[in-house]
Amino acid sequence: MTSRPSPDHRPSTAPLRGGTPQPAALREMRWWDIAPVLELERELFPEDAWSAGMFWSELAHARGDFATRRYLVAEREARIVGYAGLAAIDGTGDVQTIATARDQWGTGLGARLLTELLGAATDFECHEVLLEVRVDNLRAQRLYERFGFEPIGFRRGYYQPGNVDALVMRRTTQTSSEAPSVQGT
Repeated sequence: MTSRPSPDHRPSTAPLRGGTPQPAALREMRWWDIAPVLELERELFPEDAWSAGMFWSELAHARGDFATRRYLVAEREARIVGYAGLAAIDGTGDVQTIATARDQWGTGLGARLLTELLGAATDFECHEVLLEVRVDNLRAQRLYERFGFEPIGFRRGYYQPGNVDALVMRRTTQTSSEAPSVQGT
């Protein structure tokens, strides 16, 4: 059994010279992150938040020689401020979840998390990456479009219990020189 690292081993998020805080540190999501991720999940998605069991199930497939998942958390000042996950099966990646705390919106954290997921898709040898996004979440749609995702369809009533439609988007594999810059996003 793996034990939780002590706070002394966490990356520093102390302010840089001039008082500018360092960006959130990205790292692999582990079982001890589920509780704080659930808090953020419930705050951001109160109607259709994932359960602890859903995260446990995903993390069960994220380690070892036959891993098919990559889950990350963004941590800043010992606080989880974002998370993201990707599933990969038979050459297709699927962004399962991606979220940032409201106080992190506009900082580029969402773009950093998405960049990491796309890197994982490359590692999993995916030729395409799919995702669903609420039709009313224009902020997220703009982020995905900047990364080359294109709308390919809808899933009616996908988000329950609110009965909100999902826009399905796809991105085919690009070379690293074609990937967008994440500075200033």
